[in-house]
Amino acid sequence: MIWKPNTTVAAVIEVDGKFLLVEEDTTDGIRLNQPAGHLEDGETLLQAVVREAQEESAYTVQPEALLGIYQWRLAEKDITYMRFAFIASIIAHDDKQKLDAGIIRAIWMDADEIKANQHRLRSPQVLKCVEDYLAGQRFPLSVITHIPH
Repeated sequence: MIWKPNTTVAAVIEVDGKFLLVEEDTTDGIRLNQPAGHLEDGETLLQAVVREAQEESAYTVQPEALLGIYQWRLAEKDITYMRFAFIASIIAHDDKQKLDAGIIRAIWMDADEIKANQHRLRSPQVLKCVEDYLAGQRFPLSVITHIPH
């Protein structure tokens, strides 16, 4: 078997001190996460984060900065995730859009509420992204290079 990490993207969106999260039904129960998901074949990281945010939250977003790159190994499932987290702003919302399979709802929580719900987070990356955002960590999108075929 060839080992390879799972490449994922996440949208970190803050409005008036609250962060956009999604509540999702997982094999481990109901969990909280940023709008996030896997990079699909043929798309750029920026396209992926816009798509995932739209599918999971019904918000159209514009990536503004790279928050960071997070490596996390879920030991019990022997899976490694490489998460590219982006700070994004909201452009539009479609309150009639059906959310992606498994997504229960989009919710807004402040940092204290997220910390108080650590036991419900999909991964430790969720809180780490919020902490890094609040610490002012940001990298220009120009650090990401997509070289087309």
